Amino acid sequence: MIDTASPAADAVGSGATQISCSRGFSEWLAAHAVSLALSSYQTGQLILIGRSPQGEVSFHRRDFQRAMGLWAEPGRLFVAARQQIWRLENVLAPGEVANSVFGTLYVPRAADITGDLDIHEIGRDAQGRLIFVNTRYSCLATVSATHAFQPLWKPRFISRLAAEDRCHLNGLCLEAGHPRYVTAVARTDVVDGWRAHRAGGGVVIDVAENTVVAEGLSMPHSPRLYRGELYVLDSGRGMLVRLDPRSGARTEIAFCPGFLRGLSFHNGHAIVTLSLPRDSNFGGLPLQDAIAQRGGEPWCGVQIIDLASGDIVHWVRFEGAIRELFDVVALPGILCPMGAPSQGPDFASVITMEAPARDLDAPGWS
Repeated sequence: MIDTASPAADAVGSGATQISCSRGFSEWLAAHAVSLALSSYQTGQLILIGRSPQGEVSFHRRDFQRAMGLWAEPGRLFVAARQQIWRLENVLAPGEVANSVFGTLYVPRAADITGDLDIHEIGRDAQGRLIFVNTRYSCLATVSATHAFQPLWKPRFISRLAAEDRCHLNGLCLEAGHPRYVTAVARTDVVDGWRAHRAGGGVVIDVAENTVVAEGLSMPHSPRLYRGELYVLDSGRGMLVRLDPRSGARTEIAFCPGFLRGLSFHNGHAIVTLSLPRDSNFGGLPLQDAIAQRGGEPWCGVQIIDLASGDIVHWVRFEGAIRELFDVVALPGILCPMGAPSQGPDFASVITMEAPARDLDAPGWS
């Protein structure tokens, strides 16, 4: 057993945020053997959701300034933050627990320093490189050993790389280890030009062909391929949609009453994150009228959608300090995760040791 800082002190619900869950959400996590990781750039948090050995839903958070894009691999989690991309590793062996509860302990082990590039979504390609959406420079990029970033690709309509956030490039989808689709709020090539086109200027771009395959979306985010089909969040309309990249036709799957960013899939379900408006309304977006017409109110939280029916089968709702979420990843095979701090005295005291590769008393060196 490994002891870290008290989990009670780090629980998301211990402060000014109230959390509610749908009935049966804990059982859903257990039945599907999955946990969730969320990011909130507004509060600067990585939030881990799982199920405790007692059957209760577990919430655990750690601070990462302006936490945004997430990428999960077995035993590993990447978090894009304000000035770096963090690599977190699970240090627990099978059967080990931390604080008598948590079966997975993500510890920060390295960070690639990028500076403030307004990094949105991230991934790892077939070469093992970190690929990220460099929103500030309107391109896809990777980390560099000597510089802030190395550009890899830009939309054809962007004339040159400049720190101007010209089109608000934001979402990234990989296929077979290669960047395949991205989303942008508008096909604009002037500084901050996308803001004038939020209601219907959004596009999905095929990276391989550098061509627009869908347009007319409202602030789209999070393109994803799942079971051979392309999905995207039509965020300004609150819709999860399925896209045909050949024709650009889209099929609406489900409406969610919030601004959508972050999409993951698990066992036939889509998992999306919802955010509240920043200024008490979604001015200029179709989403505001769509919520009002349904007699609803905006949400901040997570909703889980059955892809076969389009029904929202489970949800988590945040009220209070947490108003905006960005990304979500499913963590299959993990039941109750926690994270170690990335700074401060508790970070310095989280020390684990890897098993030696050889007999330490044997002669010689290897």
